[in-house]
Amino acid sequence: MALHDIVSPLPGTFYRRPSPDADYYVALDATVAAGAVVGLVEVMKQFTEIESEVPGRVVELLVEDGEPVDAGQVLMRIEG
Repeated sequence: MALHDIVSPLPGTFYRRPSPDADYYVALDATVAAGAVVGLVEVMKQFTEIESEVPGRVVELLVEDGEPVDAGQVLMRIEG
């Protein structure tokens, strides 16, 4: 199986859940569908959904909830 990087399309703050009291979109070893939302990047109160482009299993989470990210930074890896 191939590994697929999910990257941030823009600089901002990465969130693994839609609100502070909500569950994470995905966890390590979770199965995701193509098109599934796996996180958010916030820039100046504008939120951009990050989607998985492939179906598979989350094998690496590289950024913590609330951590700043750069454009092109790998957020997680999907095996699929």
